[in-house]
Amino acid sequence: MSENDFIIVDEEETSKEDNRQDTGREEEKKEVTTSDHSEKDDDGYERICFICHRPESVTGKMVELPNNIAVCPDCMQRSFDMMNNSSMDLSSMMNIPGVHFMNLSDLDNLQPKAQKIKKKKKEPKEFKQLDIKKIPAPHKIKARLDEYIVGQEYAKKAISVAVYNHYKRVATGTMDEIEIEKSNMLMIGPTGCGKTYLVKTLAKLLDVPLAITDATSLTEAGYIGDDIESVVSKLLAAADNDVERAEQGIIFIDEIDKIAKKKTSSQRDVSGESVQQGMLKLLEGSEVEVPVGANSKNAMVPLTTVNTKNILFICGGAFPDLEDIIKERLQKKTSMGFNAELKDTVEHDEELLSKVTIEDLRKFGMIPEFLGRLPIVFTLKGLDKEMLVKILKEPKNAILKQYQKLLALDEVKLEFDDSALEAIAEKAMEKDTGARALRAIIEEFMLDIMYEIPKDDNIGEVTITRAYIEGTGGPVIQLRGQAVPRLDG
Repeated sequence: MSENDFIIVDEEETSKEDNRQDTGREEEKKEVTTSDHSEKDDDGYERICFICHRPESVTGKMVELPNNIAVCPDCMQRSFDMMNNSSMDLSSMMNIPGVHFMNLSDLDNLQPKAQKIKKKKKEPKEFKQLDIKKIPAPHKIKARLDEYIVGQEYAKKAISVAVYNHYKRVATGTMDEIEIEKSNMLMIGPTGCGKTYLVKTLAKLLDVPLAITDATSLTEAGYIGDDIESVVSKLLAAADNDVERAEQGIIFIDEIDKIAKKKTSSQRDVSGESVQQGMLKLLEGSEVEVPVGANSKNAMVPLTTVNTKNILFICGGAFPDLEDIIKERLQKKTSMGFNAELKDTVEHDEELLSKVTIEDLRKFGMIPEFLGRLPIVFTLKGLDKEMLVKILKEPKNAILKQYQKLLALDEVKLEFDDSALEAIAEKAMEKDTGARALRAIIEEFMLDIMYEIPKDDNIGEVTITRAYIEGTGGPVIQLRGQAVPRLDG
């Protein structure tokens, strides 16, 4: 063996050793890069796509570019597609004088620095599978509703039975060949009678996702406004984008009377009958493509499929002028004979709305196909003075109890005379907006009390009187350890 052979062997071993060192350096670089990325991911803020400005929670994992530039997979794919489909040869442009490609370092200052979105704390999702033995019976659901809602006995009974039957249907699934149909509901009642509050309380008791949406913003597909599928999109958001949990939720569509057919209109009815027709498939149960985190479908928003078969739809509306349609129908009966209906009894009937029929709703402007998918129709009564007084003090989270708790934190006792409660109810009746008027009235006269009480540590008790509500006197203030009535005129 010659000396050259030895030299060759040594060179081979040296090159192998160099390769090992280079590999080690590359691994060290990878470790450093990985640690850098992990530190960047854990800074508490989401990365935002440089092109479409959507956060990583919406787009999915970002593609990292030099100079801390992040691009979402959708924008990256579109960029590749544009380059592949383009007839221009980019490589030939590299040698053209006067043509300069932008350096990535130049983009660093173009990234909007102010757009930072705090990351949500990831909590383990607990999906509660419905157990038919654990579904509360109708009388138990109504008993819980009684704690929060005054009156409306028939409405609470109807909604308790409908919800109980619906979740029995969801829990059993397809146990045999008999398939139970959905029990969607239509609530009719004047404004401020408790339609929305009833549904909110129900969803809280059942611990199911609830989406409350307004029918006034819905339009036919292709027109300005929210798409019809946006009602399901809101439910998906309420379920934290958990499709399986959202498919067992409740959707409450308020102001449903606003999508009635327009009777005197020569233009296209894009927010009336068209919306009713578009909602038919949702109410009956079908698979719909829903935008995630948006109200309308577009190229920048991902879509997911939600089956509305087990979603309970509750529609509610005030239906103004419906009473006139009911009066017209009842007054058509002859005013003579044994079965006569006197005109006066119809005019002054306080429960006229409870006599509504499907035909009355059709005359109002609801199409028969839409009404056919809402088999349970019930009405809520308007609130009288006695019910308003009960709403003030009886429910678990009554308005007066809220203010009493606020002042109790200042170690001050708040009391209301019975005559003061009646005065508040009378003022609310004048506004004719139902229970919503109570809050506005109380906020008005409690403003000065909530402002003045923290000034004086000697005040121990405040009693609201009728004179204070009517503006002819002031509250009775009792100091700690002694009673000193004082009127602030």
